[in-house]
Amino acid sequence: MAEARAEGEAATDVALIARWMGGDERAATELVARHAPALARFVASSARREDVDDVVQDTFVRAFASLATFRGESSLRTWLFTIARRLLVDRGRATGRGAAEVPLTEGDAVTDFGALDGLIATETEGRLGAALRRLTATQRDVFSLRVGDGLSYKEIAAVLGTTEGAARVHYHNAVRALKESVDDE
Repeated sequence: MAEARAEGEAATDVALIARWMGGDERAATELVARHAPALARFVASSARREDVDDVVQDTFVRAFASLATFRGESSLRTWLFTIARRLLVDRGRATGRGAAEVPLTEGDAVTDFGALDGLIATETEGRLGAALRRLTATQRDVFSLRVGDGLSYKEIAAVLGTTEGAARVHYHNAVRALKESVDDE
């Protein structure tokens, strides 16, 4: 079922790319609307909140500038994640900083729960945030791509420039470390 959905999305992306290359500017808008939210989630897991919009925008600028070279060996979304990851690495080198904590704000979640639920959620969020910060950058990226964006191990391997087996191992280790870390605190 998920494979059929992915094939349908890939076909839609190919059609939108063809329309854009034929001069239809609305196709570019549709591509951005389809993929920007997932890119923003990925970037937010690896960058400072104020950098998210810039990295997402730069990702699309680079992608559209080189769309004619997109070979379709992976999905468009995987290719976009790869571009975003390279931009994050470049930014980290340029600023001398790696991934940073992205604090959650009130507007990030809307619930109908009471004060006690909020207190428990805040405590859990703190524990999970601390556990995420203790992961390696690769584990954090794999975890984010798998859990946050639903990418397959094959797609994650393509984004990170590794093997499918390595992506599985990093994900397994990330989940184990998060569980141990949250349970220990």
